[in-house]
Amino acid sequence: MEDIIKSITEAEQQAAEIRLKAGERAAEIIAAASARAAEIVGVDVDIMNMVGEHLGKRVVFENTKFEVIIDNVAQGKKYDCGAAGITITEERKAKVAFSDPYFTSVQYAIFPASAEVASSKDGDTDYVLWGALAGKTIGYQRDTTGDIYVNLEINGEKGETAEDDYIGQLQGSSASGVGYDSAQLAVDAIGANQVDAVVVDKLPAEYIVNNNKNYKCYAVYYPADADNAAAYPTEEQYAICVTKGNTELLDAINSVLAGLGEAGINALVAKHLGIN
Repeated sequence: MEDIIKSITEAEQQAAEIRLKAGERAAEIIAAASARAAEIVGVDVDIMNMVGEHLGKRVVFENTKFEVIIDNVAQGKKYDCGAAGITITEERKAKVAFSDPYFTSVQYAIFPASAEVASSKDGDTDYVLWGALAGKTIGYQRDTTGDIYVNLEINGEKGETAEDDYIGQLQGSSASGVGYDSAQLAVDAIGANQVDAVVVDKLPAEYIVNNNKNYKCYAVYYPADADNAAAYPTEEQYAICVTKGNTELLDAINSVLAGLGEAGINALVAKHLGIN
């Protein structure tokens, strides 16, 4: 069978397959619990396998660095789409097309279990304000939303005028950020006393904490302001990115997502996180 696959021309392979860049983060966020180390598994993988069935095509997954997914999908030469818990941002939308969002996540802060942290409740959610990270060394996974938020809140952002400048929640607090290749490496740095806390998406945060009693995590919220009467979460939406112009694939992904709905997505999340 392997020899037969090797004999197929590249053009024939492209006609028969959807080439998918799955990204390390797909396994890290959802599939790290799987003992099937040779397989790439997760919510995104399940969705794309459904898309393959919908189109009558085989999906080929490649596990790769998260930070190169957008640019490689944008080029459209090696991969048609990226599925790895990718957050929709304006910068990324300039390069690739996004499916409808399928999951809303919140940034979480991971602390040592012994750390004294001032937290509050929002329904069933335990949260801390960004101020809980003031003056701390904060780890994050490079080129993820955690990277974006941590550096935004530490450094602020220049606007067109001084009045438009954004003053970060941690600006002037002596907080600093350190990037790592994965969320797990960032958390390992807590144990090595290299960072005080780590900011990552909810799913990897809960997975890591649920499997290691040395850590605890909280949702990260912004304080109430002129537009919000109460503290509110640092949210993001996940979607699958597609090479611009590939409307057939994009439409198929959106059709599968619509069929799954919120209940279907939540069931996939629960399955891969081992939640009963």
